[in-house]
Amino acid sequence: MYAIVEIAGQQFKVQKDDQIFVHRLDSEPGKQLEFSDVLLIEDEGKVSVGKPFVKGKTVSAKVLEHARGDKVIVFKKKRRKGYQKSTGHRQDFTKIQIEAIGEKVASKAKKVKEDKEEEPKADS
Repeated sequence: MYAIVEIAGQQFKVQKDDQIFVHRLDSEPGKQLEFSDVLLIEDEGKVSVGKPFVKGKTVSAKVLEHARGDKVIVFKKKRRKGYQKSTGHRQDFTKIQIEAIGEKVASKAKKVKEDKEEEPKADS
């Protein structure tokens, strides 16, 4: 079973117990996350494709750690002009582990409001 899910603006193909690096998420290590932007789910040969998302399906994950990527050197130069500029960049990442793929966690049942007479508002 695998799913294609959108996390932080990028699409990832994930399976249960996969560990992937995604762009930095605002979550502390050890917290559970749930992604509802599931684009495709394959389960034992049965493929469900969303329009754009598969309804009622989620991917739950656990935040393992925050890390930084390798340094990328950006070097600019204009020949014969004496212009050189060097800068670097390190991307922030979050390492997550996929816990489960499938149904949404049962949410609290919506309470049906009984016919109650509302008190008339006094105009002052």
